[in-house]
Amino acid sequence: MIILPIRVLVIDDHVLIREGLRRALTRHTQITIVGEAASKAEALAQIAHHNPEVIVVDLHLPDGNGLEVIAWARSLSQKIGIVALTASRLPEHIAACMESGASAHVDKAAPIDELIGAISKSFAAPLSFTPRKITTSIAEKNLEFGLTPREMEILSKLPTGDTVIVIANQLFISESTMKSHLQAIYRKLHTHTRVQAIAKARKVGLLP
Repeated sequence: MIILPIRVLVIDDHVLIREGLRRALTRHTQITIVGEAASKAEALAQIAHHNPEVIVVDLHLPDGNGLEVIAWARSLSQKIGIVALTASRLPEHIAACMESGASAHVDKAAPIDELIGAISKSFAAPLSFTPRKITTSIAEKNLEFGLTPREMEILSKLPTGDTVIVIANQLFISESTMKSHLQAIYRKLHTHTRVQAIAKARKVGLLP
């Protein structure tokens, strides 16, 4: 059985960022870049023309808002994967991405394998973002700790009992990246072990 690469459209107004993403993403055989856009107008035209399976979109565009692109793309299809790629970790921005219809949120400073994982996950489950009411509540509680969206995602998987390798594979990230995230989670929660982190997260409302 031949597995075709995921068809991705990159939307960002900075040419250097687009070029960097194109070079990094095209190194992976499971991804092919079908187009690029530097503005909202270009993005809408490219989405209609190329019919990508996943779009990676910045929130700040010269002629509009990336959230408008997200909402428009989602109105066209419930099957398209939408990754919001931004420099903001503010809970309200993440919630806005989710409300608009994004499948995932990735920080621009994150390692490229996190973006690749988000693209793969968005392709497989385009409507997988947590409902707004729940996410907003958790985001408010997370203000004290400052966990990133990826760290929150990993934290949510810790109670399953899956090993580090299993969780890393589920999120399409390397074992070393997974361990780095775990150390960051422990540090931010002021804990030292997985059991302590789960207990603390439940106590403060970051986990049910």
